[in-house]
Amino acid sequence: TPQSQSVAPTIPDLGSLHPHAPKDLFAGLQLLQRFKPLFIPLYCLLVAVACLGNSFLVLCIAADKKLHNATNFFLGNLSVGDLLMCLACVPLTVSYAFEPRGWLFGRTMCHVVALLQVATVYISVLSLTAIAVDRYVVVVYPVRRRMALRYCSLVVAIIWAASLALAAPPSIYTSYVDLRSSGHDMVICEEFWSQKEAQRLVYSCVMLCLSYMVPLLAVTISYCSISSHLSRRNVAGLADLNQSQWNKKKRKIFVLLVVSILAFALCWMPLQILNLIRDLDPNFSILSKRYINLAQVSCHFVAMTSACYNPFIYASLHRKFRAHCAQPWLIHASLACLTNCSR
Repeated sequence: TPQSQSVAPTIPDLGSLHPHAPKDLFAGLQLLQRFKPLFIPLYCLLVAVACLGNSFLVLCIAADKKLHNATNFFLGNLSVGDLLMCLACVPLTVSYAFEPRGWLFGRTMCHVVALLQVATVYISVLSLTAIAVDRYVVVVYPVRRRMALRYCSLVVAIIWAASLALAAPPSIYTSYVDLRSSGHDMVICEEFWSQKEAQRLVYSCVMLCLSYMVPLLAVTISYCSISSHLSRRNVAGLADLNQSQWNKKKRKIFVLLVVSILAFALCWMPLQILNLIRDLDPNFSILSKRYINLAQVSCHFVAMTSACYNPFIYASLHRKFRAHCAQPWLIHASLACLTNCSR
């Protein structure tokens, strides 16, 4: 029986969350089912917190014209991507992980979810990279005019198009297999790279660099460049006191990006390591099949928590977002948005 592999190391793979074939059905599933009463409430809490926080962040940016700038525009795009992931991908992926009958949502959704769950990861990655570049331009070239919102919209469109393109291979190689005709009450939705293991491994390595190394490298270069410029350059026309306040403000804003990138990196690191092990060890000699499902769901949960942190990071470090927290209508609107989206 062909075994599905996790295609991109940063991507929560449907196949990796469910047994690969009937003969492997009970290798790790029985152990995983013991933890179902723990994981289901945790995932429900994760989705609720992420949806409420990101809805609030998007509404804050949309409602306050003072927040209409390139950085917040990209931040809003990041929140929209996290919302899409939490609403369209996480519930279905968790259902597949714990449902003995396998995939319950049909052939079309099998491919759609495989596409979206990969694309939303790259939307987050590219949005964080865009924020890093924008902050670098703002600090290094303070007198230059900020990017107009119409150009921000173009950048966001490019981010979504590139994300969908990068996510296409996993969706193409995802198969919907109905085993009920063979006597097994089970439907499988997972990736099969039959006789293309070399291509799969190349794709995995490329996607590891693009989806994990690029944002870390971007923020590192940006941070070092910004620190260097702030330490040796003054803005023309500013007095020493104003210059100090300007530097402090810009450093504080950049802390938002650094903390966001670190949260992203730490959340996804366990799944990165686990999927790398699975790519290098298809015979499960390092990590037994008995524990692979439990390990994958645990790492998947930690990775998904990355969708929760950005609203709290920005609210805690940005006074404008804190001010909006005191406005009840925004909270009610966020709850209404969460309720409507969950229907």
